[in-house]
Amino acid sequence: MKDHDKYRCLQWMNEHDLITACVKGNIVAQRQLYDLYAAKMLGVCLRYAGTREAAMDLLHDGFIRVFKKIKTYRGKGSFEGWMRKLFVNAALEYLRKKDVLKDHEDYPAAIPATDYAVFEKMSANDLMEKIAALPDGYRAVFNLYAIEGYSHREIAGLLHISESASRSQYARARHCLQKMIKEMI
Repeated sequence: MKDHDKYRCLQWMNEHDLITACVKGNIVAQRQLYDLYAAKMLGVCLRYAGTREAAMDLLHDGFIRVFKKIKTYRGKGSFEGWMRKLFVNAALEYLRKKDVLKDHEDYPAAIPATDYAVFEKMSANDLMEKIAALPDGYRAVFNLYAIEGYSHREIAGLLHISESASRSQYARARHCLQKMIKEMI
């Protein structure tokens, strides 16, 4: 069977078969898995990295992790969710290396309440652009809390900061987003 015929067969296999082929080191299956999930995982990387160049590096690192750890996936929960955690962890490792929260304040600051009506006036793409424009620390905490659904306690553990610092960074991120959006409209 020629390589392109193998690829054609792989295009029709179910997710379990594709994962099994990747576990066995099948390069064609790995390429198919990459093709299936790269766009979604790039979105995750962009939310944390801030720049496309850094996001592409994270995407590369994330898929290396996926292929190294794919044997540990036990089929519990969605595979995409399992992958997303690996990518988020790669992004957090990148942010910790950059020490993005080195100048954070360890107490909540008085931040005005968020006017959520402002967010309703914009598209999802516009909002993602504004999130990407946040400072690294704000963006990381905002993504982890508002998008990934982590608690402030979990975020504190992931980023090696206090819970109050996580709350403060999140409040400041919301405030910055609101300010950027109000300037836009």
